[in-house]
Amino acid sequence: MTPSDAPRARYGLIIPASNRMAEPHAWRYSPHGAMPHVTRLRMTGAHFMALDALLPKVAEAAAMLADAGCDPVVFHCTANSMAEGAEGEARIAAAIEGATGGRAATTASATMAALAVLGATRIVLVSPYTRKNHEHELHFMAKAGIEVVGERSLGLGGSDEYCAVGPAEWVATMDAMKDARADAYFVSCANIRAIEAIEEMETRLDRPVLTSNQLVIWQAARMAGINGPMPGLGRLAAAAAPAMA
Repeated sequence: MTPSDAPRARYGLIIPASNRMAEPHAWRYSPHGAMPHVTRLRMTGAHFMALDALLPKVAEAAAMLADAGCDPVVFHCTANSMAEGAEGEARIAAAIEGATGGRAATTASATMAALAVLGATRIVLVSPYTRKNHEHELHFMAKAGIEVVGERSLGLGGSDEYCAVGPAEWVATMDAMKDARADAYFVSCANIRAIEAIEEMETRLDRPVLTSNQLVIWQAARMAGINGPMPGLGRLAAAAAPAMA
């Protein structure tokens, strides 16, 4: 869609200040009628903070997106939304809802919604993160009842390195992780280009492939009542809409 289109719904994304991929991907892949808007927060790397300190900033960012008519508002940082488990994720969503009076989602809740509609309980998980951050996601999945049958952290050093990995490299990385036990593959991180190769990865792996920007676009659009086609977003795009928040 283009900025001149009259949107049927607007959704908001709260993203890390260093993220360079969520916005262009939201504009490229959001279905017709769904207009994305973005607010940034310093919350990763040198700016990482405990959840108690982060929540007031999330609430303020959410309120600004609500000013633009966004509903739902999504806290879109995979690592941060999973770092303190389901309890931490619920607190983030509650902060958004309290600030906006509207609906909230996080990358973590969108991930779980996508896995649920796909009927996926066994996954391969790959991320660009350091081992510490990657293990937060492994723990989150285990607590949620998702079996990780294969996993890899690339150990990259931040946004410059994340964004330098091209779609073809993600295809090769995931091809090497092929596992017949997996119901789906999850390429985690909102600041990577894996979304651009979803359909090729699905062809090679013969399973649904999820990645953070794709599943958040899907969740936000469906929550906003936009149920049209989502070209380029793979098997998830054909799945049933998630339950309304």
